[in-house]
Amino acid sequence: MMKKYYVYIICSYSKTLYTGVTNDLIRRMAEHKKGIGSKFAAKYKINSLVYFEEGNDVNQAIFREKQIKAWRRSKKLVLINENNPEWKDLSKDWFKEP
Repeated sequence: MMKKYYVYIICSYSKTLYTGVTNDLIRRMAEHKKGIGSKFAAKYKINSLVYFEEGNDVNQAIFREKQIKAWRRSKKLVLINENNPEWKDLSKDWFKEP
């Protein structure tokens, strides 16, 4: 079975962005929603999945994450708006509400 890798962008209510890479997007989003995904994401309550890409090559995923992180904010906003114009939390239905 091929391993999958994900490059993702999450945002806070005030649209602060965080870009990451993982091999388990559901687990990683659960961590972000619990506030244990990353110190930066936890500090700014960044836990709404607004964009992700899936691939099979870990090196390509890491390259893509670094590429997106290097972009200006305006270019990241274009990427999100083209794929998720309503900025819906794509992981909203993955977890049961407490």
